[in-house]
Order: sequence, then C-alpha cells, then structure tokens
Amino acid sequence: MEKIMNKLVRDNIIDIIINNGDIPTYHILDEKEYIEALKLKLNEEYQEILKAKTKEEILEESSDLLEVLCALIKAVGYKEEDLEQMRTLKREKRGGFEKRIYLEKTDNKKI
Repeated sequence: MEKIMNKLVRDNIIDIIINNGDIPTYHILDEKEYIEALKLKLNEEYQEILKAKTKEEILEESSDLLEVLCALIKAVGYKEEDLEQMRTLKREKRGGFEKRIYLEKTDNKKI
C-alpha cells in the first residue's frame, strides 16, 4: 500500500524503511529546498508538541523540535553555539519565562 509522505525525514529513515521491506521514493534537497523543508518541519514538530499529553511526550517532541532547529541554524551558516549565545543575550536583556507572567493588555495612558 502506497503511503504519501512529502516531508523532510531524519537521515536514517530511508534505511529503516528498506529494512522493513518497503521501497522508498525520495530525492536529496538543494540548499534552498532544504531550508524551506526545515521551516515546514519546525511547524510539524511544534504541532506535535501541542498534541502531546504527557510530560514524556512533551520532552520527546521538544527534542525533535530542537534537532530541526539546530539543523536550520546550521543550514543558514551558524553553529549551535551561535544559537545559544543569542538565547543567552536575549535572556539577559528581556528575561526568561520562569516568572510565568501572562500579559493581558497594555494601556498607553500616562500615569
């Protein structure tokens, strides 16, 4: 039975498919296609996090999201260390999310 996938997959998936006795049809993406496919994959992984029901599922899907994010960063010419530096810089300037602040609205009235 044919199953249409049309998505970026992890490097070992083709071997896994073959070892399961199926025949994959695939091609290697050029740089531009790869970056766009990674962006789509980020959305796919994000959606899976939203559907996660347990802490373990959240952890697993978050690791997938991080893997795709790191691949995207590398594809556009940065290193994972650059991502971590930017995260640290933004955290220093704007803070993290530990305080659980939920902003409801702002008003431009002067005090």
